[in-house]
Amino acid sequence: MQKNERIFRYEQAAAILPSRLRKAALALADEEKAAAEELRLRAGRPLSALLPTGELPLEAEVEPEELETLCDIATEFSRYAAAETIREGFLPVRGGFRVGLCGTAVMKDGVNTNLKNLSSAVIRIARERRGAALNLAPRLFQNGMFLSTLILSPPGGGKTTLLRDLVRCLSAGGLDCPPQRISLIDERGEVAVVYRGVPQMDVGPRTDVLDACPKALGIPIVLRAMNPQIIAVDEITLQEDLTAMSLAAGCGVGLLATIHAAGVPELMQKPLYRQLLDNRVFRLAVRILRDENGRAYELEELPC
Repeated sequence: MQKNERIFRYEQAAAILPSRLRKAALALADEEKAAAEELRLRAGRPLSALLPTGELPLEAEVEPEELETLCDIATEFSRYAAAETIREGFLPVRGGFRVGLCGTAVMKDGVNTNLKNLSSAVIRIARERRGAALNLAPRLFQNGMFLSTLILSPPGGGKTTLLRDLVRCLSAGGLDCPPQRISLIDERGEVAVVYRGVPQMDVGPRTDVLDACPKALGIPIVLRAMNPQIIAVDEITLQEDLTAMSLAAGCGVGLLATIHAAGVPELMQKPLYRQLLDNRVFRLAVRILRDENGRAYELEELPC
């Protein structure tokens, strides 16, 4: 993504802010706009921009009422229509942005039904890296068949960005990459960023998105309903996720998923993920490496 486009995406994200905070956000230098990953709001604290070097406080203290205004702007003043995701702590926003929320949970029968008295919010500045997976996608096939693949990196390493572009490339296909029917289970709305039924990010022409559904519930749904060749999910964290993915693998469906881990040795040290390796659910791993020159992708076969 070019610098000017990165600045444009930052300014689009700033447009979600109430006017006083928006003015402070737009006063940031272009270099910092291009590098910013998030805008963070905490009641009674300065608005801040998250840069690779850390949080940069801006010249505006967030008032509690401005968090409510942010929600109104993000939902286009139809907050009732976003009740399902608000109670889960986030809002998908037109243009491919996502607003995370914190406040007071409204509990009923042990279940959170809403958030009130909002105290914090974060606007994720999602930036597509179209073409990031172009050279990687063909290497995930053997004799024309997709090999189930894990994407590995520590938090903040770019797993979701790579997952999104891999889904796009696999869905579109190419000379060395046959097009695939993909079911993307976007539990937290971060990959496709579906807004009123329409993905705001390009996830490819043959991708069906099941939004805001837990992976363990979503995998059987798409197996029954969508006849996918590949099921893609972000961040495996629960035993239930592993059980559902093993079920899909047993049905002959390819799998594409991300895990927080620096590499295969770390996977093997964790009992939950060791099960994936022992059962041969996944065949390949892509490790994301970051340095001052950007990101590189290292592909390796998983041990038997």
